[in-house]
Amino acid sequence: MEQQFTIICTTAMGLEAVAKNEIKQLGYPEAISENGRVVLQGSAKDVAKLNLWLRTVDRVKLLVGRFEATSFDDLFEGTKALSWEAYLPFDAAFPVSGKCVRSQLYSVPDCQSIVKKAIVERLAANQVQFQKFDESGATFPIEINVTKDIAELTLDTSGSGLHKRGFRLGQGEAPVKETLAAALVLLTNWKPDMPFIDPLCGSGTITLEAAMIGMNIAPGFNRGFAAEHWPIISEKYWNEVREEAEDLARYDQELSISGSDIDHRMIDIAKENAMEAGLQDNIDYRQMQLSDLHLKTEQGVLVTNPPYGERLGDKEIAMELAESLGDLYKQQPSWSFYVITSDKRFESFFGPQATKRRKLFNGQIETQYYQYWAKRRP
Repeated sequence: MEQQFTIICTTAMGLEAVAKNEIKQLGYPEAISENGRVVLQGSAKDVAKLNLWLRTVDRVKLLVGRFEATSFDDLFEGTKALSWEAYLPFDAAFPVSGKCVRSQLYSVPDCQSIVKKAIVERLAANQVQFQKFDESGATFPIEINVTKDIAELTLDTSGSGLHKRGFRLGQGEAPVKETLAAALVLLTNWKPDMPFIDPLCGSGTITLEAAMIGMNIAPGFNRGFAAEHWPIISEKYWNEVREEAEDLARYDQELSISGSDIDHRMIDIAKENAMEAGLQDNIDYRQMQLSDLHLKTEQGVLVTNPPYGERLGDKEIAMELAESLGDLYKQQPSWSFYVITSDKRFESFFGPQATKRRKLFNGQIETQYYQYWAKRRP
């Protein structure tokens, strides 16, 4: 029987349900959501598939072990007892990162050092070739996480965070992360045959994510992953999931996606990013101020991440943009509007109360995702 792993997919707080839904749609109905992550059982090929396809997840990790650790001795012995030789080849490079939360062990550097030493002793005791330890081979990022005196050791299969799609050249002053941008789109009622617009598009992240979702392009198709070089996850699995992704992509899907921004420099960057992603023919970018925008179709979806007063230090501009968005919504209430902002006064400037609000985090900034569902025409 093929080896099964406990797979931990980490995500931003507030996106657990979105990530879990993504994972279920990929064929893993038993996935369980926890704070900041989704946990499931899977094979080596599943690890490759999840890395390639997940849009709202930050990293895909393998659980090596979990145990109580209230002292450095507990941490050392618990780490040494784990079967590291089943994961790490003799020339593995294994940097250790860590964090400690509400635990008796609170020194992260000490925990990192102890974990490293324990793994070295375990490997040296099990295989003679491990005694060289030149760490010249593939990288196996290890994390020690001690929370409420429970130590959890994981291997990071992703390497660079999964928000890195492999194509963004430039960004604006306060960009939205790709994983969050994808979640903003997935939380709407948008379908690929509907118009989609971001009237404050900046470097185009939201529109790029919408285009990839609309064409069913795997977000990790153009990048590499740490575990591609691991013996425990065969190269054939990575080749297979990429071939499957290529077959599933709908490159001929017609889309009506547009982005606009008052800053011509941002439009230039958005166009460059779309070209780098191979989506330049699928998104229409134009320099335009919000007050000049007219929604020409009866139905559609608007998603945007306007400047926050606290973020860019200009509350007056944030207020004016909220008012302009509200005016646009009143002109075309059969469109659905979705706006993410940390400005608690947003609804008072926009006008109508949101149909629904959802708390999300844009980096360290707590925000609300205001959702205005389209009004049905009589």
